[in-house]
Amino acid sequence: MEREKKPKHFIQQPEFPGGPKAMTQFIYSQLRYPNAALEAGVEGTVYTEITINHKGEVTDVRVLQSLGYGCDEETARVLKMLRFDVAKNRGVKVLFHKKIKVQFKKPVVQAPAPVQQTQMQVQYVVTPASPELPKAAVRNLAVS
Repeated sequence: MEREKKPKHFIQQPEFPGGPKAMTQFIYSQLRYPNAALEAGVEGTVYTEITINHKGEVTDVRVLQSLGYGCDEETARVLKMLRFDVAKNRGVKVLFHKKIKVQFKKPVVQAPAPVQQTQMQVQYVVTPASPELPKAAVRNLAVS
């Protein structure tokens, strides 16, 4: 009979459902580029540290390295939406700290699609004029 292996660490770290890639995808899907940063042309990275409580909720977001122009507030808003899976830690309620960096890059403005020129065909039908006009009609045309 084999004995069950004990976990390597006494306290289990919280995990985002789906792993780190799912967390990154969630963050960037919820992130909105602030208008002030867009107008100022600001790009860069906001370094943060989040606090996760025993329920898996983000209770505090501390900005370690600021970018400004509303990027810090937007990062804090998105990170507070995160929910983690926390293992039972032997009845101990532990606060966890995790460092996360969020990159802000200017959204690529797509050029409007070029207007396709449509080709149009015109077909003319020529009907021959009557060979002789009455002399009275020719006089009226000359006077006008």
